[in-house]
Amino acid sequence: MKLYDLTTLTIGVTAHGATQAALAQSLPGAGGRLLGCWTSDVGLLNRVMVLREFEGWESLQAARETLQASAEPLGCAALEALDVATYALFPFLPAVTPATHGRCYELRTYGLKHGRMPATIRAWQDAMPARGALSPLIGAFYALDGDLSRFLNIWAYPSADERARVRAEAVGQKVWPPVGGPTSLTHMTSTLAIPAAFSPLQ
Repeated sequence: MKLYDLTTLTIGVTAHGATQAALAQSLPGAGGRLLGCWTSDVGLLNRVMVLREFEGWESLQAARETLQASAEPLGCAALEALDVATYALFPFLPAVTPATHGRCYELRTYGLKHGRMPATIRAWQDAMPARGALSPLIGAFYALDGDLSRFLNIWAYPSADERARVRAEAVGQKVWPPVGGPTSLTHMTSTLAIPAAFSPLQ
């Protein structure tokens, strides 16, 4: 099973340029396959999110141990906090493939009532053919560590205005949210982010 690592770096207010340069240099050799790197634009600010794909736990753990042992993880000197999370892709979805989609990415995390993950995955599988026709879903992933009753979904849009239009259209056409989905949720967080110049997902 492929594993997906989302590493979130909280950085100093003036450190964006130096952080981008450090990540561009360090990520190719940091383990796993780099899929995306984004800077938060709306939501919690001064955060950089890095999405990588690993072939298994051994390679993921090796990369994590390197991060933990480093005084400047991923070459970032202005790091204030570092958070890692492990996910698996919803089984019906294809592997994440780097491509150019737009300059506005949304990373959403949902908390679920306990035991609702299987039903949630089924509901998304039923709803995605229609919803995916409106805007690309980069991936939906269930958590493998931390709070296990949560999942991450990443969407791409050309702009924030287009995101608002598409979401309204999806609701208007009654293709979204998935049937029964909202009643399973406990909380929601969302970040709109801009891809770094070196990010494979653009």
